[in-house]
Amino acid sequence: MRNITIFTAPKSFTDPHINIIQRNAIQSWKDLGPRAEVLLVGEEEGMNEAAADLDVRQLPDVERNETGTPLVSSIFSLAREAASHEILIYLNADIMLLPDCLSVVDEIFELKKEFLLVGRRWDLDISSEIDYSINWLTDIEEKLNKFGGRCSETAMDYFIFPRHLFVDIPSFAIGRAGWDNWMIYHAVQQSWPVIDITPVHKVIHQKHDYRHLPGGKAHFDLEESYQNVSLAGGIRTNYDLLDVPLIYKDGRIQRKRTTLSSVLRKLERIVMPVEQKGWRWQLTRVLRKTRRIIT
Repeated sequence: MRNITIFTAPKSFTDPHINIIQRNAIQSWKDLGPRAEVLLVGEEEGMNEAAADLDVRQLPDVERNETGTPLVSSIFSLAREAASHEILIYLNADIMLLPDCLSVVDEIFELKKEFLLVGRRWDLDISSEIDYSINWLTDIEEKLNKFGGRCSETAMDYFIFPRHLFVDIPSFAIGRAGWDNWMIYHAVQQSWPVIDITPVHKVIHQKHDYRHLPGGKAHFDLEESYQNVSLAGGIRTNYDLLDVPLIYKDGRIQRKRTTLSSVLRKLERIVMPVEQKGWRWQLTRVLRKTRRIIT
């Protein structure tokens, strides 16, 4: 069995709803038991108190860009240096893990020693703190079955990998678009096995708005997102879960089967221009909208 180090870079805990969902998420990681170590990276307002309350370690000395946003490269570097375990899991701070996470990691590690594990998330509205002293899992699964919905292949909220991978990461701004796409792109370019574990691993994204971002805009509309894409090497590095070649199910790592969505994605990548302009870009957008509708 492999122990894991989970790390994240939370937002400020001052917004009441963000405070609730981040604490819910972190507590779900702690509920995995002694095999899971949890690290909070940064020093956003309220993080000291949350780390103390939840009895997790805080790594405050994160590097930031000129606007004060923490850098992904620094977050990963600090976590790697502080981690006690070989397997690292980066999660957005609103993502809840379920207990099957550990067994999935164990199974994959028996088959591969290098890998990047990713997958789709399930969205759920949660407005109150979860009581982890009772049978919370049954209640959450019932709510998920009634009210939850699986998100598209464009949302990447977690990455599981051995600590010796992703040593060199560009100076991306966390919480903005582009850097998570680069993670999949880079792993594919390095010929590391990139494996979709959606069939065997369910994560819960606690829904929220974008009040915490400048102007209340979604992250993909921000200048820092455009900078991330530029640092990644342009929009052709904008990989998502449809670009992941492998899938884990039925106890085996196997090639993904061809679907209409995957065919449209391949066409999209063929016509995709270097810059976001011109007829090729317009055709790319049409293909992208079409596959998102049918997903």
